[in-house]
Amino acid sequence: MGKQSPLRMILILLLAAIGLSAAPVMAQGIAVAEDSEPYVYEVEQLEFEAGPTAPLDLDTPMGLMESFLAAGEAGDWESAAAGLDMANIAGGDPQDLAAKLYDLVHRSVPVDWTALPDRPDAVDTATSSEDPMAGVPRRSITIGRLALDKRSVPIRIARVQAPDGEPLWVFSRQTVDNVPALYEVYGPTAFEEMLPAPLRKQAFWTLAWWEVIALPIILLVGALAAALTYFALNKWRKRLDEETKRHGVVSAVHLPATLLAFAGTIALVRETFFRLSGPVRDLLDPLQLILIVAAILGIALSVIEALFDFATDRRTTKLEAPENNEDRNFYTKLSAIRRIITAALLLAGAGFLLVASNISTTLGFSIIASAGVMGLVLVFAARKVLGDIMASVQIAFAQTARIGDAVHYDGQWCYVEKIGFTHLRLRTWDERRVIAPVSAFTSESFENWTKKDASLMMHVELELDNRADVEALREPFSQFIENDDDVIDPEDAVCEVIDQNAKAMVVRFMVRAVDPKVGWAMHCRLREHMLAAASRMDAAAGNEPVPAYIPREREVRMDEAG
Repeated sequence: MGKQSPLRMILILLLAAIGLSAAPVMAQGIAVAEDSEPYVYEVEQLEFEAGPTAPLDLDTPMGLMESFLAAGEAGDWESAAAGLDMANIAGGDPQDLAAKLYDLVHRSVPVDWTALPDRPDAVDTATSSEDPMAGVPRRSITIGRLALDKRSVPIRIARVQAPDGEPLWVFSRQTVDNVPALYEVYGPTAFEEMLPAPLRKQAFWTLAWWEVIALPIILLVGALAAALTYFALNKWRKRLDEETKRHGVVSAVHLPATLLAFAGTIALVRETFFRLSGPVRDLLDPLQLILIVAAILGIALSVIEALFDFATDRRTTKLEAPENNEDRNFYTKLSAIRRIITAALLLAGAGFLLVASNISTTLGFSIIASAGVMGLVLVFAARKVLGDIMASVQIAFAQTARIGDAVHYDGQWCYVEKIGFTHLRLRTWDERRVIAPVSAFTSESFENWTKKDASLMMHVELELDNRADVEALREPFSQFIENDDDVIDPEDAVCEVIDQNAKAMVVRFMVRAVDPKVGWAMHCRLREHMLAAASRMDAAAGNEPVPAYIPREREVRMDEAG
């Protein structure tokens, strides 16, 4: 051998090192390819094999779905049947099952095409690395779910392989076995099958032409039923006496019953005559259920509210009587219990709605989820309203203001007529209604004149001349006490001077009445009696310097300096 240059020797050594390091890797890759087996379900036999003569593209999940739906759209049920795993399906006609499965998938199952891989091993290459299924081959994919007999039935495709055959993607045997039962629920009604063929053809989206026509008809029929219900209840209500319990109940359920007629009629028509396709059904089903639940809750709550209002309104006068302290306690607690029952019914209705609607796999779930997010925003914004609701329960149980109590609020004497969720309804002495927030009765002070004892001291204040003889006024005051039947505890009666200035003095006359209503009338009579007595004394006094009773304007004259 000739002498080799150092540079050439270095290149030879580098090439040798690269070859030695690559050899194990290449050998390892070949071993994996030879030893690896596809991730499949093994079956005994398949009717069709993959290849150029196969009626469907069964190599990948996306290929199966695209070719199956294309065959179904063309009405080629013989080719579409190649996508069904018919193993252990006794007595089933493959073409009939393929036609029914196509109708179910086309009308009732929203296919997420982005989740269907176009790879034989079904590896999801679009998912994130944090997904536990990232890079993992699959042999089963759930296309969608349909409710059947209070359970969720999956529509799945599976990768199967017969002995000495190639792996193929087909609809799983469990899915094929469930097709007849699902078709009974989600397939066309007898009325739909009677429609002409052109009306059953697809118009747009997943809607057939008959659905485009039927949808406004269904809404119109529901609106017609609601209108008839509204006018019928309105006519019945007008025939009833306004003072009867039935009139109050009919008035209360008027609108909820109208809403129930609308939603119930739509549900009945849809179930009997029309079964709308997937996305439209997924949108209408939760909305329809919400309307029905809301209407039923509205009827129940309206009846409770009407009966309670009827009971309290009929007893308002009796509740205001001083001796009915126990009745005021009872009806106030009953009002609190009514609000608790209302809240419990609302929570129960919301829970039933979430459980019964099965909306987690429907388009309606997105709507409800959006509504839930909006609800959180509204709850945050309505913190004061929620605080008022808690305050109303606090008032009812603490009984700081009871139904029938006489209170002094915002400078007005009122009776408590109703304690609501967010407000109190007060009736003034002159039959006006004051709506006051419940927070005003928990965070601010107010006077409750009937909390412990309905009796109270009524007082009349008169401005009299500073020269008036107060002792002389006590005689007509004593006469009033002795002769007025509404005065109780005469020994508590007082006549006293409470203020004085350069113009007049203020004399107060106080007597006790049995309750605020009686006391107000007595208060007016006392003022009239004492003013008359003061006027008589003032007229008898004559000119100055004899004592006067009614204040007079005085003139002060000063002689001018000469």
